[in-house]
Amino acid sequence: MPEFTQRMRAAASAGFRAVEAAWIYNTDLKELKTVKDETGLEFALINTPPGDLSAGDLGLGAVPGREQEFRQGLDLAVQYAKALDCRRIHLMAGRVPAEADRCAVAMEMEDTFVQNLKHAAGVLSKEGILGLIEPINTRITDPRYFLDSPHQAAMILQRVAHPSIKMQMDIFHWQIMDGNLTQNIRKYLPMTGHIQIAQVPDRHEPDSDGELSFSYLFKLLEELDYQDHIGCEYKPQRSTEAGLDWLRRYRKSHN
Repeated sequence: MPEFTQRMRAAASAGFRAVEAAWIYNTDLKELKTVKDETGLEFALINTPPGDLSAGDLGLGAVPGREQEFRQGLDLAVQYAKALDCRRIHLMAGRVPAEADRCAVAMEMEDTFVQNLKHAAGVLSKEGILGLIEPINTRITDPRYFLDSPHQAAMILQRVAHPSIKMQMDIFHWQIMDGNLTQNIRKYLPMTGHIQIAQVPDRHEPDSDGELSFSYLFKLLEELDYQDHIGCEYKPQRSTEAGLDWLRRYRKSHN
């Protein structure tokens, strides 16, 4: 569906009580709020603006020299989040510059990210909003993304050391980069503020053929008393509606 507000209505009709979105900044904020109020949907998560997508940007948090743009994007994200009562913002790290060697720029990019996250923590804590950093795999999805493993994210969180900044656990990316999901989930769930799912390797529905047993992983999250949202960030094999059979079966088994 071309308009995000149309997708919101479709999500509500399909039985979802919350939605998340990467970038909604081309949609009128008043219209988003109207549809949110009409449907009763909660906004679980939005992302900070990506920068200039046509120039190869995918976030600015860790990109040296773009600190002012990151802060402007953060302010815009906070404006949308406050209006929509959204309590989580994904603070996108961004990509290693195309001409640069990852190892050569890693420390400078990490320092930039830490400083930007400390600034974000101060802004977000005043608003009661949680900032999140998400490792994105560099083997399939985005070879140049700076933040690519939960271990790297954990080290950065230790440097930031603020309760308003946590990790976003995308199980698809974690499996591709590191595997060892049971132990990594147990280890990092206490510093996690949001979870996303998709089957590996094709990023389809959780019950499609692939490497992961989501019945096991959901059971693990329940055992660990995870209480927040799980975002369905996958590409449906058929239509979105047809692909929700797995969710209907899961709900039925938990009623």
